[in-house]
Amino acid sequence: MSIWLPVAPCTPDGCARHAGAVRAPLPAALLLLTGCTLVLLGVACVPLVRLLGATRRERLVRRWARAVPRAFGVRVTVRRHAPEPAAGGELVVANHISWLDIPLIASVLPGRMLAKREIRHWPLLGPLAALGGTLFIDRDRLRALPAAVRTVTAALCSGSRVVVFPEGSTWCGRGGGAFRPAVFQAAIDAGATVRPVRIAYRATRPTATAADATGQAAGAVAFVGDDPLTASLWRVVRAAGLTARVDVLAPVPVPGEDGRRALARRARAAVLGPEDPLRPRQTAVASDRANRPAASVHH
Repeated sequence: MSIWLPVAPCTPDGCARHAGAVRAPLPAALLLLTGCTLVLLGVACVPLVRLLGATRRERLVRRWARAVPRAFGVRVTVRRHAPEPAAGGELVVANHISWLDIPLIASVLPGRMLAKREIRHWPLLGPLAALGGTLFIDRDRLRALPAAVRTVTAALCSGSRVVVFPEGSTWCGRGGGAFRPAVFQAAIDAGATVRPVRIAYRATRPTATAADATGQAAGAVAFVGDDPLTASLWRVVRAAGLTARVDVLAPVPVPGEDGRRALARRARAAVLGPEDPLRPRQTAVASDRANRPAASVHH
């Protein structure tokens, strides 16, 4: 693990806590079984779905991805602040809180995710990720960065939508990291649209409607630090009244003369607000959450 990769200060003990209502163990276990079954079913169907036309394939992916959070007991609301572009490559950039972020993004803007190259050689998941169009990159070596940017640029030039979490690590949702600028160079080189997406989780009363999701940030969904996936799954299904909100924001202009750093700052401001210049930059051994199964390109 390279020391130049970013890391969030969030920890499971300090951030991943649920203060609201909880489900009894049996209903929670049923939700866990339902959610895991749906995920495995989706994975198993990837080779067949790849045989479909682009329109039908995207429709099925959206429906499956929309069902995954609900299967784990999480309500979902989506707000579109601008229409989707008609054609051309699109770089989707979002804040990163949980493993739930991946199906949430896929439910509204399915695209090619980034993943570390090691995943390509994992049993079962590696070949399936490749079939799903995942872009594999070497994220542990700084010298591999130009090649990673070229990979993303080529995908954007081909008209693909590429989904990236440019913070490079998961945060608990009460704050956020800087957007690493390297991947934005790919958007500039390809002349692609940059589409910011904001993800937020709230803990509401079990009887509240999705529109009433005004509670505190839902720590139960935070997948941070060295938190085991099994612990995170169980915490999510035990927490009652979780709501995920996805805001698809207006595209960020991509004027080449401003450069990738300015573009990254504008995208970050759209998603999370301007970065606090007094907050120390977090650059140490990175959390691996951005690579389960998606990863981001860092600078």
